[in-house]
Amino acid sequence: MLSTLNSAGLPPAADLQRLGQALAMLDAINSPDPEYRYYTYDPQWDEGEQMLEMNDGEGDQLMVLFRPEGCCINGSLSGYEAADKEQLTRGLPAAFEEFMFGEPVASIGTAFCLWYTPAHGWQTGIIDKDEDDGSEDLLAIFDQDPETYADWANGYYLDETEREPLEAADIARFYRHEPLTQANAQALNTDLTDWAQLAAEAEIIGYPHSLGI
Repeated sequence: MLSTLNSAGLPPAADLQRLGQALAMLDAINSPDPEYRYYTYDPQWDEGEQMLEMNDGEGDQLMVLFRPEGCCINGSLSGYEAADKEQLTRGLPAAFEEFMFGEPVASIGTAFCLWYTPAHGWQTGIIDKDEDDGSEDLLAIFDQDPETYADWANGYYLDETEREPLEAADIARFYRHEPLTQANAQALNTDLTDWAQLAAEAEIIGYPHSLGI
């Protein structure tokens, strides 16, 4: 399982960025109401920066900052004590310091931190190998396996509904960044009706679409 102790399976920054856009698009399809989404993607977080965020609304939050230098992940979980950020960020590239020590991360808190640069791949600071930091739970979705999202979304979005279970093959189309269409969206959610809204969501996320709205 992916974790701060097993980060070798995490995709490079460019692939993680594409995956993040796919996750945000999938959540927009599964939940037209933004209030209930887990994953959001902002391609204009700041000048030269993009942001993938996971927020379960109950205290677990993952923020992934993308910059030309690579990317940086901050994880915060309810029920986990804040870690020593100075230790967790030992060796952190200067490009990510403002993110990790500024807002909103400073207020959210940090249970774990990882960063990626093309020269050195995935790295962490000093971590306690005997302490569970919760990273395994929050990083699992980044295994690039469509079945992982399908299993999670079937429990979260489809529980107590009459919708058909999501199929990994339909999820995979978005992992491959195939353009959003009415057909591949309705393969996931037949209740969709507001195509103008979904097209606008795709534009915001930066996900390709051919809805023709």
